[in-house]
Amino acid sequence: MSSAFQPKPRIIGPKVRICIVASKYNDQFTDALVDNAIEELGELVPQGRIDLIRVPGAFEIPVMVASVLERDPPACIIALGLIIRGSTEHADLVGRCVTDALQQLAIQSLRPIIHEVLLVADEKQAYARCIGNQLNRGREAARAAAAMIDIFQELDRSMPRNSSHPKHRHA
Repeated sequence: MSSAFQPKPRIIGPKVRICIVASKYNDQFTDALVDNAIEELGELVPQGRIDLIRVPGAFEIPVMVASVLERDPPACIIALGLIIRGSTEHADLVGRCVTDALQQLAIQSLRPIIHEVLLVADEKQAYARCIGNQLNRGREAARAAAAMIDIFQELDRSMPRNSSHPKHRHA
């Protein structure tokens, strides 16, 4: 895991839609992730439309992402949540399930899904990654989303899709 921000990608000009699916659980931290992601997206994708959907917890994020992808796929989805380890293995199980599901959804849909459902040891790590300025994963998620949108747009310009293939019909 890096300890510094990735460089800011170039500003995305055309109007695009980005969906953030975020957990409500651990709201002090997840609210900060959402706020920081939206603020950074406002700078990087000034003409973008950001849809925000809140779900109860991290485990519910993948099913909502799947639903969004089925209905009207945005240019990119950002998944935000926070899992704090306890004395059992439950947090690790939830983290692995969410990670695997989001990866499968991204591959199946051919849409970028930015995974910032964090698994941390304690509230100190949560604060550093969600509220602090040095390792802020909300801002990092926004930068990754803008970079992936830019890469996909460039790919569309340089390598046209095979429109007869059902997976390649994107908006």
